[in-house]
Amino acid sequence: MSYIDISLPIREDLLVWPGDPSVKMVWASRIEAGAQSNITSLSMSAHTGTHVDAPFHFISDGKTIDKLLFSTLIGEVKVVQIPENIDVITKTCLETVELGNKTRVLFKTRNSSLWADQKKEFNEDYVAVDASAASWLAERGVELIGIDYLSIAPFEATFDTHQILLSAGVVIIEGLDLSKVEPGDYRLICLPLNLIGRDGAPARAILETIASR
Repeated sequence: MSYIDISLPIREDLLVWPGDPSVKMVWASRIEAGAQSNITSLSMSAHTGTHVDAPFHFISDGKTIDKLLFSTLIGEVKVVQIPENIDVITKTCLETVELGNKTRVLFKTRNSSLWADQKKEFNEDYVAVDASAASWLAERGVELIGIDYLSIAPFEATFDTHQILLSAGVVIIEGLDLSKVEPGDYRLICLPLNLIGRDGAPARAILETIASR
């Protein structure tokens, strides 16, 4: 099998959404200090790094992360290359993209190059999906969408895109690193932590190349 890890490594200097708690990892016990084992205490937002948004993130009675189906999070996916000159993914932009019959789509944009330097400041001008594109995708029956920055929605307009997608039951993966992925068809395996009753969770996301199966 050939696999590509498209998850961001969790580290204390990992970029987070403005206002979210930073990652903190401290030793609860260490062998070198005389303990029997090494144990890490971890503190971070549920929306840290590569993570999945459940409908409950923006919808008060929406599904929580523990209620999402494996059949949505695992399966055929298309990685779509968005041209470098595109600042916002709109309906007009998507009408030129060949999705075929895929119900899972990952957008590779110029955002992916931002992960090369983990210490960069948060970029408010990241490429995102606007409300027109969100409606277009939901109407086509897309069930999962991923993007290579910390939000699927534009920085100054986060509500509409999330609300449109999540109210339609579309699962969102944010914080993907697609810098080493060529556009095309893959099999996605994305498993968020099973946090009971919560709005989202960090996830390990992996692509399996179709040719290897």
